[in-house]
Amino acid sequence: MEQRMEEVQTQIDELRRKIEYHSNRYYNMDDPEITDYEYDMLMQQLKKIEKEHPEFVTPDSPTQKVGGTAKRTAGVLVRHNVPMLSLQDVFSKEEVYAFVEEMQQQLEHPEFVVEYKIDGLSMALRYEDGALKLAVTRGDGIIQGEDVTANAKVIHDVKKKMKDPLPYIEIRGEVYMKNADFEKVNETQEMLGKKTFANPRNCAAGTLRQLDSSITKQRNLSMFIFNVQEVRGREFKTHVEGYEYLKKQGVPVINDYRVCHTADEVWDAICKIGENRGNLAYDIDGAVVKINSIADREILGATSKVPRWAIAYKYPPEEKETKLLDIELSVGRTGRITPTAIFEPVRLCGTSVSRATLHNQDFINDLDIGIGDTIVVYKSGEIIPKIKEVRREKRPEHWQRFQIPDTCPVCGAKTVREKDTADIRCVSPDCPAQLERHIINFVGRDAMDIKGFGTVYIEELVRRGFLQDIADIYSLKKHREELIEQGIIGKEKNTDKLLDAIENSKNNEPFRLLTGFGIQNVGKAAAKSIMRQFGSIEALQKAGKEELLAVNDIGEVSAECILKYFASEKNQDIIARLQQAGVNMHMSEAEETGDTLAGMTIVVTGTLPTLGRKEAQELIEKNGGKAAGSVSKKTSYVLAGENAGSKLTKAQDLGIPVLSETEFLQMIQPETA
Repeated sequence: MEQRMEEVQTQIDELRRKIEYHSNRYYNMDDPEITDYEYDMLMQQLKKIEKEHPEFVTPDSPTQKVGGTAKRTAGVLVRHNVPMLSLQDVFSKEEVYAFVEEMQQQLEHPEFVVEYKIDGLSMALRYEDGALKLAVTRGDGIIQGEDVTANAKVIHDVKKKMKDPLPYIEIRGEVYMKNADFEKVNETQEMLGKKTFANPRNCAAGTLRQLDSSITKQRNLSMFIFNVQEVRGREFKTHVEGYEYLKKQGVPVINDYRVCHTADEVWDAICKIGENRGNLAYDIDGAVVKINSIADREILGATSKVPRWAIAYKYPPEEKETKLLDIELSVGRTGRITPTAIFEPVRLCGTSVSRATLHNQDFINDLDIGIGDTIVVYKSGEIIPKIKEVRREKRPEHWQRFQIPDTCPVCGAKTVREKDTADIRCVSPDCPAQLERHIINFVGRDAMDIKGFGTVYIEELVRRGFLQDIADIYSLKKHREELIEQGIIGKEKNTDKLLDAIENSKNNEPFRLLTGFGIQNVGKAAAKSIMRQFGSIEALQKAGKEELLAVNDIGEVSAECILKYFASEKNQDIIARLQQAGVNMHMSEAEETGDTLAGMTIVVTGTLPTLGRKEAQELIEKNGGKAAGSVSKKTSYVLAGENAGSKLTKAQDLGIPVLSETEFLQMIQPETA
């Protein structure tokens, strides 16, 4: 029994860790890694376990909190007059009917309003005597949010003055971005060489938090109001009555709402919204069902997280049919051939998509897919297009399942299928496609991080014979005049800028060089551990299998890949030429700080007196420890500063030792601390 309870606690801790991580990326970083649906499923799983084991529910559990955190960097913090709560999510017809029936049991003849759930960022507007005085984001939803008044005033849909003023009114709505405006922003980002936004919601959230309101104005945000939070000088008896007042003021409210009286009517309204979602100029991720009567809402009240008088029905991930036009084959840096489906463009989650990976021949066989097929496409993580299935009943005549050819699509050499894998590879050492991908990996952010060395330049330099391996990168300066004359990189200024970036990369830490070698199963994290252990590329070249296996994160497969790489005469020659060019292959004394924290997992939280969080995490890693982002039973220590928050509380609850900055520095530098 005790073991079972420990397993439950471990499962809860892991779910909370995942939810907190993804919640932070969604609310505070505007850069989610998973879909809303996947996040909702994690939350539902946690709620189910906590319901079965209420003794494990804690105040800092994600099920007990609302939204994200308010950011000081984005604006002045403002206290909420009325909490900006989230809504209880439901995912089935049965749950919708259960909500309606519960309301009918508690209230006399309740009316329901069903309306769109816009996929954006929540904001409240406060008006005094008809004039806009303050705009505030949801923040933590309970206590405070961010003052974004300057940005709100440049949003066209935000009224600066009411036509029929009241002494005071606070209204809440959703700031969002229309799909057409979103595409324009991403086009501009691409032109400027900046990172594009994953979807309209992320773009709207990031834009509203901009410190420069001129950028907010350029990006053309929109807003719908969905609730009257508080009012003085007038009484609204129903939700719809509040809408009618706002419409007369010229305030955009959620349109196409429907008043319902029965569960069947509510479900029909939800279905109608779902059928129409693909025709809207903006994204919605569900339908909201609310009690219409304000008096009834007051009777029902709210929990610490959600109002009891409303639910949000979440639609399953959006899917669309389209036609497969072609299958394109590409060759990666290891020779792996990847098939990509090219189909008639469809709009999913706010963007137009026309490509999706087919992974390998086994995946193609399982889908039973061929050119001309009608396919069903969806977005994984609301970001990555994927093919769900083939509509075989719509298959064309003379159809054939697609087969990856037994020759390389780039160089024409014979391909092989690796034993016990689904991968088909080109094994020709002279294949230009492999070289291009290898160099792209080498100059990338996780490896040598050579700024401005784009894919187009690499392809052209390979095509014209300037680059035949990664060592040739450091010989490009010998061809400066040729490069300028041929305009491969651009004029003199651009060429010199890239050559300077290449020269500066010689001073990188050697783990970046090791990552850039592109050894299978050796990524950035593993490269860091390896270099801490061996100190230099030269020492690593001489290492045996047993020595490699002694490194954290290196197993049998990785060790074999490393040995195979360094045994190659071609790779030995490349390393020798890199060394001759002056590329750093030795850890500096500052980097060789030892293994004082070996085997320890340390979480950094709060504001430290002198160290930045990133600096502290680097010190942990340089001393052999692991810097983790969340507290669990496996955490060795928590390094805490001011405003440490929930991580500190959790550490204290679990009995995990807490370090001050002074104590931490004394651990790693006892003679100087």
